[in-house]
Amino acid sequence: MRSRTISTIPSGPPSTGSPHEERLLIDGELRGAAGSATFEVLNPADGTVLGKVADAGREDMLDAIAAARRAFEETDWAVDRQFRKRALTQLLDALAEEKDELREELIAEVGAPRMHTYGAQLEEPPKKFRWHIDHIDRFEWVRRLDDAVDRFTNEPSERRVVKDPIGVVAAITPWNFPFGLLLVKLAGALATGNTVVAKPAPETPWNATRIGRIVAERTDIPAGVVNVVPTSNLDTAELLLTDPRVDMVSFTGSTATGQRILELAAPAFKRTMLELGGKSASVIPVRRAGTSSASPGPGQS
Repeated sequence: MRSRTISTIPSGPPSTGSPHEERLLIDGELRGAAGSATFEVLNPADGTVLGKVADAGREDMLDAIAAARRAFEETDWAVDRQFRKRALTQLLDALAEEKDELREELIAEVGAPRMHTYGAQLEEPPKKFRWHIDHIDRFEWVRRLDDAVDRFTNEPSERRVVKDPIGVVAAITPWNFPFGLLLVKLAGALATGNTVVAKPAPETPWNATRIGRIVAERTDIPAGVVNVVPTSNLDTAELLLTDPRVDMVSFTGSTATGQRILELAAPAFKRTMLELGGKSASVIPVRRAGTSSASPGPGQS
């Protein structure tokens, strides 16, 4: 576990000359944490301090959840598909314009080799985002079923399947592919009319806060539809799992954390989508006595 130094910054713009976004996005406002706390972002290669980011506390997380709930219930985001399509296209276009900056941040805070940013780390996820935008018009939002006969009245009845958004989605991402996984979670949730509270891994917050700044400054996405709330505090993060105003949790990370999410989300019957670790087998050749490593014996692999 990385050690973190807690310091303070005022609300408002980040330090002059900082190439990174240090603020939270809550209810359309870029701001420092309510308690003015920050935590350090470290270089994973050598442990040196790269910079800092606002460290959300309980008040900030509750504000973000409330903002997402209001945006879902009081704006047209959930019902106006063409508006969603236009606003999400603005986000995708703005991300493309800041691709070089995103690349350098991924190299710095993730420790990603530059060559990997030309694939799954950076270049591929926007293509998946575009797919979701394109399918806003193609998705079968209402599907007509064959008519049925009411067994009590013997009258025909019309049947339809109507797809509605779930509500407020908590998007919790890991450190290893932070931009790609957050972008895919945002794409699926936002294109279908949900609102989001994004909680990036504390090791890699800057790509998420950059997305937050772009949402606030360069798109018509209504306030509260997207909230970006990095935090180093586990209790603060777990509010997303226990608050009844959050309808679904989308998480990618460790199996142990996935078990904890299920435990805390179960009492409210929250929907969960968990992509967990421990699924990739490691195959290790075993050298038996009397055999060489170059020539495996029977049954070896």
